[in-house]
Amino acid sequence: MAVEPLTDQEIRRRLEQLPGWSFADDQLFRTYVFKGHPQAAGLVAEIATIQEELDHHSDLTLGYNKVGVTVNTHSVGGKVTALDFELAGRIEEIAPQHGARAD
Repeated sequence: MAVEPLTDQEIRRRLEQLPGWSFADDQLFRTYVFKGHPQAAGLVAEIATIQEELDHHSDLTLGYNKVGVTVNTHSVGGKVTALDFELAGRIEEIAPQHGARAD
């Protein structure tokens, strides 16, 4: 099944289920904040594993106590698809286990 870009309306509706995530410039993004660097790095490592499982990858930015996640689907011209929401949802499931706090 081919992956299709979502409409802005579909994106807004799906974002309601992902508190903390935003949409701009054809990408979903979120920043997670942690107590320290080991927790932030741990989340990055686990995200990398999930991305390999899904064969869908985001851009990750690791700071001292922050992780930035930006995702869209390059194969459809850099637009947001259901794959992006699947990855974001999986990240949301694991972030609390690493001590993520509200940004």
